[in-house]
Amino acid sequence: MKRSSVTDLAARVDVPVEGGTLATFRLGSLRPEAPVALAIHGITSSSRSWLAIGKALGDSAALIAVDLRGRGRSSRLPGPFGIAAHVRDMAAVLDHFGLRSAVVVGHSLGAYIAAALATAHPDRVASLVLVDGGLTIPGSDGADPEQFLEAFLGPALARLQMTFPDWEDYRAWWAQHPAFAHSDVDPDELAEYADHDLEGEPPELHSSVNPESVRVDGIDLFAVNDAHSLALPAVLLCAPRGLVDDPHPMQPLALVEEWAAADPDRRRAIQVPDCNHYTIALGRHGARAVAAEIVAAPH
Repeated sequence: MKRSSVTDLAARVDVPVEGGTLATFRLGSLRPEAPVALAIHGITSSSRSWLAIGKALGDSAALIAVDLRGRGRSSRLPGPFGIAAHVRDMAAVLDHFGLRSAVVVGHSLGAYIAAALATAHPDRVASLVLVDGGLTIPGSDGADPEQFLEAFLGPALARLQMTFPDWEDYRAWWAQHPAFAHSDVDPDELAEYADHDLEGEPPELHSSVNPESVRVDGIDLFAVNDAHSLALPAVLLCAPRGLVDDPHPMQPLALVEEWAAADPDRRRAIQVPDCNHYTIALGRHGARAVAAEIVAAPH
């Protein structure tokens, strides 16, 4: 049986956007006076990728964690997809919560969206915390975008075509994923991450992620370069291992350090040890590192 989500029941706010409403969830501090950051997840993920970071923040700060258009509780939102569409949605979220300017934190695809938001609306972004995303993906230069994405995302894309007989089977799929099998991710948080992604009825349960949103957003990654033109405080935290806990990081440290060196007064590069592309956000160790940067970021 699917477990109920405290996050769903206590903290969901639906924000009007083009075509319907975008689901958002408050994580971290519940204090009205707590600093608030906008949190944007990755390409086949959801707001639940911020559970560990919300816990690590404690009472220090709050996250408004979105389900991007085409994912999670926003999966029924129609196109257009793409980074420009997400930027419009994120601006609508800031408006809805009365945030004239906020810290924006993005993981993976979310980092590219965060940088694009800061470029399009520099007055709305106080500072950026980019988590293993935002810069060129190694090997993507000159590659066919769709072929590269299919090879790069691998199991993440395959999952979108799979069906599962019950909720426990899907939780087990995630628990056995190479990124999580030997990690410090809280099992209960990973179960909620899995549950939030799943929809349909047994024995034909499936991911809520709209494959078309992934295709369009992924191709868009080849056309954006906003992180290199940022003119505001920004930190980029990178993982030493990749999407399947492999030794090929999505954002190599040398690339991140080169980005930071181009504007050393406003940019910083941090490699978080002992984590991969997923666990830099979902693992306890990675979450503490990201949370510390959110708290320290200029608001």
